[in-house]
Amino acid sequence: MKKVIKSSQSVLALVMAVGLAGLAGCETNPYTGRSQLLMISVDQEMQMGAQAYGQVKNDPKMHQSQDPREVEPVRRVAARIIEAAKRSKYAEMANQFQWEVTVIKDDKTMNAFALPGGKIAVYTGIFPVAKTEAGLAAVLGHEVTHALARHGAERMSQGQLTNAALQVLGTAAGAAGGNAMLGQAAMAALGAGAQVGVLLPFSRKHESEADYIGILLAADAGYDPRESVHLWERMEQMSGGKGPAEFLSTHPGHETRIEQLKKWMPEAMAIYQTKQAVPAGELPVVR
Repeated sequence: MKKVIKSSQSVLALVMAVGLAGLAGCETNPYTGRSQLLMISVDQEMQMGAQAYGQVKNDPKMHQSQDPREVEPVRRVAARIIEAAKRSKYAEMANQFQWEVTVIKDDKTMNAFALPGGKIAVYTGIFPVAKTEAGLAAVLGHEVTHALARHGAERMSQGQLTNAALQVLGTAAGAAGGNAMLGQAAMAALGAGAQVGVLLPFSRKHESEADYIGILLAADAGYDPRESVHLWERMEQMSGGKGPAEFLSTHPGHETRIEQLKKWMPEAMAIYQTKQAVPAGELPVVR
């Protein structure tokens, strides 16, 4: 009995230690005031971003577009979003980044991303959804926010903390009962609970945060933020409303996203109306 109590006390100490480690890495998002758990340094994150970007660019299956009709509008929009980022509440971070933009010739992939350190990639398959440079600004504002807000580091930190807690609880289950099958069942149940109850909602928060800050960046760059609503309306039409239920998805549902964007629009429009509007040129047609 004493051994079990002692083991439980050790487990409690370990859990508290993990919790304190998390608190030591807490920061506050300057736009939303949300507390962020960050157990990875900015330098580490930027190094991982550069490494991942190199792997993408060196992939023999990846074809980098050299077509000025595709490359120039992407670079033009990216440059304005980057300048807005350097004026934003993330100015210090944005000025540390070594920005780079690549257009990937893949008309079937509706995607774009921005990695830590400012490494941006845009797939030509996003053009029909973005439709205009203003639509692309909404996409890039969103993706750049993920990098500036350190969402990748936050997700990795949360994963590390969850894994540590699962390992500790697995030790506790073995010490308390000696029933291996019972311990494994508890671990499996808690693992599912952690995924659905912690990690996925956490990722949805990131997506909503990127939507919000992203339209503020797009507006500051001179692009009409209302185009973000049209972007997601087109995305919903193209996807046919299909996809995982919002409860099990890392992204908010299309309807939720559109409702949130409309709620934030007055703030974005107030910024946009102080800027010189940028012409929303049409993006090239891809098939």
